[in-house]
Amino acid sequence: MNLVQRVQDILLRPTTTWPAIEQEPGDVASIYTRYVLILAAIPALAGFIGMTLIGVGGFGMHIRIPVVSGLTNMVVSYALSLVMVFVVALIVDALAPSFKGQKNQLNALKLVAYGATASFVGGIFGLIPSLSVLGLLAALYSIYLVYTGLPVLMKCPPEKAAAYTAVVVVCGIVAGIVIGAVSAAVTPSRGFGRMHAERDVTITTPKGEVTLDTTKLDEMAKRMEEAGKRMEAAQKSGDSAAAGKAMSEMVGAMAGATGEALPPQELKALLPESLGSLRRDSIEAQSNQAMGVAGSSAKARYVDGGQRVQLSITDLGGMAGIAALAGWAGTTLDKETDTAIERVYKQGSRTVREKHRKDGSQGEVTVLLANGVVVEAEGRKVDAATLKSIVEGLDLAKLEGMKRPAKS
Repeated sequence: MNLVQRVQDILLRPTTTWPAIEQEPGDVASIYTRYVLILAAIPALAGFIGMTLIGVGGFGMHIRIPVVSGLTNMVVSYALSLVMVFVVALIVDALAPSFKGQKNQLNALKLVAYGATASFVGGIFGLIPSLSVLGLLAALYSIYLVYTGLPVLMKCPPEKAAAYTAVVVVCGIVAGIVIGAVSAAVTPSRGFGRMHAERDVTITTPKGEVTLDTTKLDEMAKRMEEAGKRMEAAQKSGDSAAAGKAMSEMVGAMAGATGEALPPQELKALLPESLGSLRRDSIEAQSNQAMGVAGSSAKARYVDGGQRVQLSITDLGGMAGIAALAGWAGTTLDKETDTAIERVYKQGSRTVREKHRKDGSQGEVTVLLANGVVVEAEGRKVDAATLKSIVEGLDLAKLEGMKRPAKS
C-alpha cells in the first residue's frame, strides 16, 4: 500500500476506495504500523511545534509550552490517539447488529483507521495555533468518511448508515472525554487543530499570508513507510528493541529530523553573564527526547531593578523542515494598534518576529535561524530596540553553523 496514494484516495474518492479497503488482507498490527502510527503522528508533532515554538497570543499575552512539557504532551497525546482508534473500532463493531449490520472487528478497525484520515492529516494545522479551530472542518469530513464506509465494511443497510454514524459519533465523544481526562491528568493544556494539506497551501489570515511548503511530504512518507516495514518485520521476529528503533525512525521521518539536538551545554555557553547593566541571576539548560525527536534548550534571566529580560536558545533536533512550515515562519506582517506593534519579516535566510507594547512594559524579539534553531529575548520595561540588539549580540552565525550530532 502506498501511503500517500491511500490518503489521497480516501479523501478524494471514498465511495470507490472503501470496497478496495474491504478486500485488502491485513490484521491489527499491519493497519497500525503501515497507517495509523504514521498519520497519528501528524497532529501530535504539529501540536508540539505550534505550542512550543510558535505559541498562542491574545489580549496582550503570548503563551508557549516549555520544550520538556511539550515533548511530554506530544507523547501522551500521540499514545492516546492510538488508543482512541482502537476504542472507537470496538464501539463500531459492538453496535453493528443494532443497525442490521454484521460484526467484524477487523473491518471496524479499518473503518475507524481510514475514516480518521482527514482528521489526522488535518493535524498539520496545529502548526498555527491561532487557526486551529479550522480543524473542526477536517473532523466533520472524517464523520462523512465513516458514514460512507459503514454500509461497505459493516454491511448495514444504506438507510441505517446515518443513524449508525450518529450513535458512533456520540459514543466516540464520550470515549474521547474519558481519554481526554486521562491526558489532562498527566499533561498541560494544549491547543491543536487539523486541516487537509495540499502541496503548497497559502492561507490568508488576519496576521498575513501563511504558506505551508509541503513539497517534501513524499520523501517523508517514503522514509516512514520504510521504517514501518522494518517495525513490522521486527514485531514478527519478536525483536522489541528493533521495533522501538523503527518507531523512532518513523516519527523522526515525520518530523524531518536528521540529527540529534545540539548539546544543551553548548547552547548554555552562548548566554552571556550580563547584558549591559542587566546582570544574570539564573541560567539553566535541558534536553529531552521522545518518539525519535530530540530537543534541547538553554535560557537565562537578567535583571536590573525593575527591568527584566529572559534570553533563550531552543533547538528542535534537526526539525528545520517542520519548523519552516510553522506559523509565522511563512508569514509577512506589519501590524499596529493603539497599544502594540507586531512585525514579522525575512532577514536573509532567517525569519524575525518583533512584538512589543508601545508603553515599553512588555516586548519580545524572536529569530528563527535557517537551521531551525530559535533565539528569543522577552523583556519587561525594556524597549524593542534593546531586545533586538540583545538577540543580535549573540553570535547567530556561529549558532547557525553548529553541527548537530548524527543520529545513532
